[in-house]
Amino acid sequence: MGNLSRLLKESWTLVEEQQDKVAGYFYARMFLSNPELRDLFPTQMDVQRARLLGAIVTAVQTMEDPDRFEEYLQSLGRDHRKFHVEPQHYDLVGNALLEALRTFAGERWNIEYDQAWRDGYAVIAKKMMAGAAADTNPPYWNAEVLAHERRSRDIAVFTCRPFYPLDYRAGQYLSIEVPKYQPRLWRVYSMANAPRPDQTIDFHVRALGAGYVSGALVRRTRPGDLIRLAAPMGSMSPDHSSNRDVVCIAGGTGLAPVKAIVDELSRYNRTRWVHVFFGARDRDDLYDLADLNAMANKYPWLTVVPACSDDPGFDGEQGNISEVIARYGPWNDHDFFVSGSPAMVKATMRTLAGLQVPSIRIKYDAFTDG
Repeated sequence: MGNLSRLLKESWTLVEEQQDKVAGYFYARMFLSNPELRDLFPTQMDVQRARLLGAIVTAVQTMEDPDRFEEYLQSLGRDHRKFHVEPQHYDLVGNALLEALRTFAGERWNIEYDQAWRDGYAVIAKKMMAGAAADTNPPYWNAEVLAHERRSRDIAVFTCRPFYPLDYRAGQYLSIEVPKYQPRLWRVYSMANAPRPDQTIDFHVRALGAGYVSGALVRRTRPGDLIRLAAPMGSMSPDHSSNRDVVCIAGGTGLAPVKAIVDELSRYNRTRWVHVFFGARDRDDLYDLADLNAMANKYPWLTVVPACSDDPGFDGEQGNISEVIARYGPWNDHDFFVSGSPAMVKATMRTLAGLQVPSIRIKYDAFTDG
């Protein structure tokens, strides 16, 4: 699969700088040729436009890691059941994708690239369909919002309970739809607690810009409202067999999966020190610090270090959390979990590389709010 992966990555560079146009053309071709597919997608396509292409490109990038490739695509197939995707739809998507790539690569496109994308997409589709076919769960879970609290100018923490048991692991994420306000529009959020006997799940959400779903979840959702949850995804979960101490680095609402990991560790950990570094722009954005400090008071193995990057009056660490982590340590023998915006995760990974932390000990989640 090495040569196939090389050809896919090489050919993608021909269109990468035009990927917004590629995505627009891709959806236009798909909907013109197959108008019935339009009903599977949300009314607002501005953010959705890059998502399907992004998922395919992510799959291409993981192809050289067979285990990760398999897990990602099977999870993606399960997740796409929420769109009522049928096996025949995969061919329609593949045809539109190839046409878009050919169009924007122009004369640089060749028969070798064409065949590589046919073969690569066939593998991707097969594994996604296998993941969907093997899933005995519903396409999505209806859930009731039980509690909702605004924690800052644009952040809310809410708790919901699915009507049907939803199994997941601490550190995972899922897509949420708010049918009352934004039907057929799904956005990804991490669970903020380990699974509980009562099936309740906490989420931390920030509303930014034109975040249709995040805006609805932060500003309009109330207890009693119904939302929909899709299949859990992600592999940023703690390794129960490891005896190394743990460092969690969270930026903004990237705290959610970190909090779930700490919650899980609290149920069995007796020997591992856990350090949580929580970064935000100002103290208002340290929206869950009181609860983190309460956990640190309860668990002697837990320490919490908050930091603000733009709040000179804050009585704590100053600077980006990716810089703050370097002031502590040494971190030679720890398991790391990093969660936040793509820029925050990238900066943190650079810092950890400079501190000579082996990449195999780092799990991370990069996301964009809204």
